Amino acid sequence: MRTAWDIQSAAAELLACEATRRDREPFTDEWRDLDLATAYTIQDHNLSRRLERGEALVGVKLGLTSKAKQQRMGVHAPFVAWLTDAMALPAGDPIPQHRLIHPRVEPEIVFLIGRRLRGPGVTAMQAMAAVESVWAGAEIIDSRYRDFRFAAPDVIADNASAAAFAIGPVGLSPRKLNLVLEAAVVEVNGAIVDTATGAAVQGHPAEALALAANELATRGHAIEPGQIVLTGGMTDAVYAPPGTSIACHFTNLGSVFLNGGD
Repeated sequence: MRTAWDIQSAAAELLACEATRRDREPFTDEWRDLDLATAYTIQDHNLSRRLERGEALVGVKLGLTSKAKQQRMGVHAPFVAWLTDAMALPAGDPIPQHRLIHPRVEPEIVFLIGRRLRGPGVTAMQAMAAVESVWAGAEIIDSRYRDFRFAAPDVIADNASAAAFAIGPVGLSPRKLNLVLEAAVVEVNGAIVDTATGAAVQGHPAEALALAANELATRGHAIEPGQIVLTGGMTDAVYAPPGTSIACHFTNLGSVFLNGGD
């Protein structure tokens, strides 16, 4: 068993796990002093590798913005991660089971950013002023850790379990929505399995957006015009094995349909 990890080797291991659909035990089982700053450095290192191989940065995502989910996973704060165009799932395409280990789906409120947003000190009100439109989304998460078992530094290093995402067909001005009350209903094979409102996302999705801008500023980054922000799962993530049909229905933002594929 390997017991000596560093930024380069851990980053390479995570990309290898993704490429070969191989899960592993958390790094913190062996790397006891892996901290959040080092984990974010691993995350940024692998973003650079993705860009070098031709992917384009399209936005950011937040993970574990729900207090209930934080408690369930044993972490105490949300985290921020990267989205690239290779993760975008075109409408009608099945979940790409051929490149995923144990995919799960969660409904998300998605922001399209119209004005550069850079911390520190961004408030929820300032964050919302930078939003051009709001969309329904469904994120497909796929931890590279066995059984989704991880500590906060593990999941941050793993780009917050990012795998794929789909965006719905309806984009609305934030001025036309009450995002605290915007609801999502999750159906699996035609049966309703969970519901939530935007209040589950840090009390208001704008708080998650502000958190992302402020966290990224500590690493020298900003959220740029034209980028999207997935603000965090509103409900528990539902398992999406082959053959599963999943729908996320929103109050005003339409629906996102996902076919589990073969």
